[in-house]
Amino acid sequence: MTDKSALKDRTTLYRGEVVDLGLETVTLPNRQTLQLEVVRHPGGAAVVAIDNHNRVCLLRQYRHAAGGWLWELPAGKIDRPESPQQTAQRELQEEAGLAAHDWRSLGSFLSTPGFCDERIHLYLARTLTPVPADQHAHEVIEVHWLDYRQALEKAQNGEIEDGKTLIGLLRTAPLLA
Repeated sequence: MTDKSALKDRTTLYRGEVVDLGLETVTLPNRQTLQLEVVRHPGGAAVVAIDNHNRVCLLRQYRHAAGGWLWELPAGKIDRPESPQQTAQRELQEEAGLAAHDWRSLGSFLSTPGFCDERIHLYLARTLTPVPADQHAHEVIEVHWLDYRQALEKAQNGEIEDGKTLIGLLRTAPLLA
C-alpha cells in the first residue's frame, strides 16, 4: 500500500502490460525528500492445490528472467476487475487444468518491497476437479504432483527458489498438520 501523502511527483519511464516503472519524488518519514525508481504492479495470486492424497500441484516452469526452470505454484497477475481469488481460480484452471470447490485464504505478502508494490495473494484449494487447461503461448509448463512433505523438503533444501511457492507451502503446513 503506497503512502500517498509522501508522494510528491511521479514520472512514468515505461508502462507495459505487466509493470509501470516510474521515478517518484517522495518525502520519507525522516523528512528526507528524494527520487526513487518504483515499479507499480497490479498484484497476483498463487494457489496451493492439495488433492485427496495430500499431494500438491507444482509446476515446473521455464522462466527466462530467472535463467531457466523453476518449481512454482499455479499463479498469475491480477487482471482488473478480477478479485485476487478470481485470479487464483482462473490461473489454477489455465495452468494446471484444475477447478477447486474449497478455497481458503493464506494471506498475502509483498514480493520485493524495496522497489516494487506487487502484492501476491495466496490460497489453499481443496476438493479438486480436472478441467481443460488453457496455457498461453508464452508459458512453458509441466504439471507435477508431489507429496506435500516432499515439496516441503524441496523448499528447505533449496530446490524450490520461487518466493511465492516457498511462502505458500510454509503457510499451508499448519493447516495440514
